[in-house]
Amino acid sequence: MERNGREACPPELAAQLREVDRLRRSGRYTSALALARSLAEANPRQARVLLELAQTLAIWGGVPEEAMGWYERVLELAPGHLTSRLHRALCLCRLGRHEEAVADFDTLVDSGYRKALVLHMKRAEALEALERHEDAERDWTLALAEAPGNPWLLQQRAAARGRLGRLDEAVADLSEALASQTGEDVDPELLHARGALRARQGDAAGAQADFEAGLAAFRQGDPPALLDALREGTMRKP
Repeated sequence: MERNGREACPPELAAQLREVDRLRRSGRYTSALALARSLAEANPRQARVLLELAQTLAIWGGVPEEAMGWYERVLELAPGHLTSRLHRALCLCRLGRHEEAVADFDTLVDSGYRKALVLHMKRAEALEALERHEDAERDWTLALAEAPGNPWLLQQRAAARGRLGRLDEAVADLSEALASQTGEDVDPELLHARGALRARQGDAAGAQADFEAGLAAFRQGDPPALLDALREGTMRKP
């Protein structure tokens, strides 16, 4: 019996795949990979088996180059296997093949794949690598529709808007992100980013205030380079 071009996975094989996952999660990567390879060799038309081998290589092994071939084999057997297409796109990004990755993300978005937030975030990053900044800004906006008010997403959209020269909107994004943070939760990186944008706007006093607030909010464990940048910012007197 086949489903969408895929052979049904018998219970005994499914149990072996669960063992692959148990080995991976317990840190026994070599054993997991050996079992996954043997299952793939014995079951070359089982898309689920080939996918688990690809995932073992890509996620646990950190070898996207080798994983790519197995994702391709899954998609040859089942072109509509969206999870494989997503993970192939992620591997393509890691390999710097961003045009191909965007094409896969486009297919996933058009198909209504359930992980819309992940799709828009990852497509935005690939688009930025291609210097397609307007398209990237669109995807950060779509990601924010899935997670309204998320400070990290607001920071990414602000950066995209800054690259497009849309400084007022970029400052507004960072102000919204900072509005949700108080006390020790205030992120000095956001303050530095807003200060830099305000400096570009010619708002020297506002920039100075942000750099000083960033210094006050700097925490142990924050990047030393950020501390240097904040200090440099405070030296630019209004």
